[in-house]
Amino acid sequence: MTESVKTLKFKFYSMTDIIKTSSRSITELYFNEHFDELRQRVFHILSFLSLMTFFTFYNVKLLVKILESPVSNIQFFQLSPGEYFVSTLIISFYAGVLFSTPLLLSQTLFFFRPALTKNEKNIIVGLLISSIVLFILGLLFSYFLLIPAALNFFIFYGSEVIEPFWSFTQYFNFVSTLFFSTGLVFQVPIVQIILSLSKIVDPIKMLNYWRPMILFSTILGAVLTPSADPITQLLLSSALFLLYFLGSITSINLVKKEVL
Repeated sequence: MTESVKTLKFKFYSMTDIIKTSSRSITELYFNEHFDELRQRVFHILSFLSLMTFFTFYNVKLLVKILESPVSNIQFFQLSPGEYFVSTLIISFYAGVLFSTPLLLSQTLFFFRPALTKNEKNIIVGLLISSIVLFILGLLFSYFLLIPAALNFFIFYGSEVIEPFWSFTQYFNFVSTLFFSTGLVFQVPIVQIILSLSKIVDPIKMLNYWRPMILFSTILGAVLTPSADPITQLLLSSALFLLYFLGSITSINLVKKEVL
């Protein structure tokens, strides 16, 4: 009777193999945790965006009246049956994005917070708050100054020969472009501060370049404005130059204080 003998084979792991395996497991664990956290934050942002979009769509008539108030004497029309409906959907989505921006920025900051020092957190929070405030100021500047100036120019320019009847969709495209351009221009000081604190650009040199900045502001104001009237271009280019000067002074003070 023959007995079969099974040979047991043992595999011996070195300490290096154990360390590599443990490190890989920990890395995979951290990656999964960060991915789950990122997924949850994205879900919260998208949920809030959907909620704000639905809320603004429910009250979209109020937003339309606010957009039309700079030219209350103009009668608007729609070229096709669904034109106004599509425009209100776009307005609601834009407003939802605007209202969701603070949550988006805060969730992004909370996600990267463990990798930041206390000083870096304070700087980023300050920049985010300043960016939101400047963007809102840009919207107000556009709504109360740029839009009335541009529209009144076109109204009075042809008031003796034509009767103005405007498409609401084209009007909304004009206004939204001006809103976006102005909000973008008002972020110039934030960009200057980031470049200065990162030691990419010397803030004193930025201040010394004020003469070329006058020409650059004029050109950029002409590019960003959706209309060809000189009043709107002058207002936007003047605001851009003043913001550049403000950003240069602020950057110099922050660099002197060595906040980073």
